[in-house]
Amino acid sequence: MTNAPSQWEHWLSTLPQDERSALIALRDHFAGLGADAPEDWAQSEISEGIPQLARFLILRRLWDEGINGWEQPGAIENLPAARRLLEGGADRTDLINTMRASAFEAIFIAIGILEGHSQDPDNAMLPGWCLQETDPKGHPTGRRIGGLYEDLRGTDPSGRDAEDLWA
Repeated sequence: MTNAPSQWEHWLSTLPQDERSALIALRDHFAGLGADAPEDWAQSEISEGIPQLARFLILRRLWDEGINGWEQPGAIENLPAARRLLEGGADRTDLINTMRASAFEAIFIAIGILEGHSQDPDNAMLPGWCLQETDPKGHPTGRRIGGLYEDLRGTDPSGRDAEDLWA
């Protein structure tokens, strides 16, 4: 019995060799960064022109530094109010989870603001803004980075889609 080629393999077979090699390298880069479904991220970047690698890198840093940073030794203890709560008998794990959930909510709101979802629709004179991908030297590529809120939960490095934040 032979296995039918996957959608990924079929799509790869339709591309010229140089594009195929670039796509495989991009998929491998996503996999090396720990992305779930690296083929999907790579295929979307190539076929849809979405700067998925930039999106993934932003989301992963938000998780590592903004949300999961509270799990680092000493992070909670550096906050005077948290230190007082711990000294008063609060459970350290509960306090960490509270901080992580609060950070998630703040990041979700900030992403919405950065993507322009909170602009005043009644005042067309106000400027807008957007996030843009840059090349390694910091020059804009012209590709807008959007929809971060769509993948924030799904890029949880634990693979739990942020479910543990509200446990």
